[in-house]
Amino acid sequence: MGTRREPFLSSDPAECPIRDVLSEISGKWSILIFGALIERPRRFGELRREVPDVSQRMLTQTLRNLQRSGLVDRRVFDTVPPSVEYSLTEMGKSLRQPLDALRDWSEAHHADVRAARAAFDARRRDTTTVDK
Repeated sequence: MGTRREPFLSSDPAECPIRDVLSEISGKWSILIFGALIERPRRFGELRREVPDVSQRMLTQTLRNLQRSGLVDRRVFDTVPPSVEYSLTEMGKSLRQPLDALRDWSEAHHADVRAARAAFDARRRDTTTVDK
């Protein structure tokens, strides 16, 4: 038989690895930042251009959180003014395969998800209209 695995979700949210780790990497900004950093290190301004809809504050906060979790490295260069470069750590790079799989799944099922949402919303509108 296969090896026994822990349940998908731990009964204690504070001790649940999947909740703890996914809460950090599953945000839309984190995923987009990973996408920008997967090929090569980037400076802050480059990241802003790669992810144009993220605010400076949110980009800074997300990068700091990813650094804290050991997924992104921040390197300061001794220039005037100082320049800063962000890159994925080895642990961050190890996310490439799961993120590629998630991207592939998303691309394969995007139309289905959009159709399901539209059908759900239409049913809700019909139900809401009938209730009035």
